[in-house]
Amino acid sequence: MNASAQPLIRVSGVEKRFGANHALKGIDLSIAKGDALVLIGGSGAGKTLLLKCIMGLIPPDGGTVAFEGADVAGFSSAERRRFLDHFGMTFQKSGLFDSMPVWQNVAFRLLQDRAMSHAQAKERAIDKLAAVGLDAPTAELYPAELSGGMQKRVGLARAIAGDPDILFLDEPTAGLDPIMTNVINELILDIVERLGATVVSITSDMSSLPVISKRVAMVHEGRIIWEGATGEVEGCGNPYVDQFVHSRAEGPIEMAVTAL
Repeated sequence: MNASAQPLIRVSGVEKRFGANHALKGIDLSIAKGDALVLIGGSGAGKTLLLKCIMGLIPPDGGTVAFEGADVAGFSSAERRRFLDHFGMTFQKSGLFDSMPVWQNVAFRLLQDRAMSHAQAKERAIDKLAAVGLDAPTAELYPAELSGGMQKRVGLARAIAGDPDILFLDEPTAGLDPIMTNVINELILDIVERLGATVVSITSDMSSLPVISKRVAMVHEGRIIWEGATGEVEGCGNPYVDQFVHSRAEGPIEMAVTAL
């Protein structure tokens, strides 16, 4: 990122506590327009929480989140709605509503906002399902009738339903086999190219890094401990990054294991 350019999103000293748990401990992060950033780190490190704090789904206890130079905390209701209109998000476990058919899941926000009629929303949903490789009859199915890979695709279709220019993708390939992982990664690349979107992803799949990212930041115990270009990850010399990307049991990251 050009040092003189104003970032699209700037996170400065963001903190979050839940009682005695100091979950985010002063996160600093800049995201440029058109960026493709992947957050890595162990479970509970604070990655998903950080994305939710950026969007304001969970208010931070300290620090600031700025969008195009403006402090998000100072937005009016109308400004906040316009801010959220920029975003599409997938959730780690798809986050689909079991009681709704697929098309209503995809068009959920459009229907909630009454941005279009049911007929228009359904047509939009079918278009977005086609964009992720799912045919029109899928729109009438319920989430329980879908495979894990299909649920991931529906979640991605919902994320792009409003043609956002920022995508937050939380473990978009978690639990998928290698072939479906490649399919989802290719879909993400295709969607990003067509939308011209800025993308921040969370992944534990190190094989996806060179495919879906330009930059990588590692979150550990509520702090960003390393950040750099994707091509620098392997030789960065940070022992935490090295242990994580090579899936080593031995290293500075200690995992709590209970003996049987």
